[in-house]
Amino acid sequence: MAEPWWKAAPQDLYRLEDRISSIYVERCHIDRDDNAVVLVNKERTVRVPAAFVAVMLVGPGTRMTNAAIALLADSGTSVCWVGERGVRMYAAGIGPSRGSQLVLRQAWLVTRPKERLNVARRMYGMRFPDEDVSRLTMQQLRGREGARVRKLYRAHSQRTGVSWERREYKPGQPHEAGDDVNRVLSAANSALYGICHAVITGIGANPALGFVHTGSAVSFVLDIADLYKADYTIPLAFDLSAQGRTSERDARLSLRDRVAEGKLLPQIISDIKELLLPEDEELIDRDLSELWDEKQGTVASGVNWGDDIFDESGFLSVIGPEPTTAARSTAVNGSEQ
Repeated sequence: MAEPWWKAAPQDLYRLEDRISSIYVERCHIDRDDNAVVLVNKERTVRVPAAFVAVMLVGPGTRMTNAAIALLADSGTSVCWVGERGVRMYAAGIGPSRGSQLVLRQAWLVTRPKERLNVARRMYGMRFPDEDVSRLTMQQLRGREGARVRKLYRAHSQRTGVSWERREYKPGQPHEAGDDVNRVLSAANSALYGICHAVITGIGANPALGFVHTGSAVSFVLDIADLYKADYTIPLAFDLSAQGRTSERDARLSLRDRVAEGKLLPQIISDIKELLLPEDEELIDRDLSELWDEKQGTVASGVNWGDDIFDESGFLSVIGPEPTTAARSTAVNGSEQ
């Protein structure tokens, strides 16, 4: 009898291009069965090969076993703890199987002015698909983007009948400044940043290494989020304001639904790869486990290159006491003997 489909060998890791770009889990118990993660809720049980998922987004009401998280880490699957439907990211974990190719490429591009400008031009080119921006300076690109956004605001104001004067944002209190449209727009943008942050972290890029934005721990998050505001948060803010739905929760939940309908998560992954990787280069989503060498480039890891140079006494661990016999019995039976 053939093995169940979820029992793949541990070494059978799918390339990131062949994986499900992301899976979102909410109000489930996540466990492990062989090399599959098992998603259990009151309605059904779903088994997913761990190596077939690029990013797992863990939403509210979810519990996860240590065995499940260990399997995901070994399979090179990133795990992000997020709000509803991936809106807002709270924490992320990347297993040891994730390679560093993407972040090294990102760092190489961002530290070379010519290459950095080219990436920035490609970012603006995604917003101006019918224009040639290959020779524009950053100042010209910013001016072109400012004019585009102002035109969008006016168009959506006329479409919905909601008045618009200017964009207002108060640092530290993004949901308090301005009129209804400004408050809803700030709330929706905040949620969009969380979504982009989760994907960026999940595929192994660095959220701080921005090309247009700089100086922030989330500069690249802001870069990527700006690609989608015209299609998601700006029209949403005017739509909700026209309906009188102006709370932060209205913005967050409505964006959640539009993101799911528009399949934004796989789009973000595709766009990041297009921006950072050459056309003929594939993303290596495995740990090559090598050491850098100034002459040879890289050498093998896992090899003792010296004689007795490691001091094991420098290792610190904090481990609780072994449970007593009575404690073991209590854990099994639920009451002391």
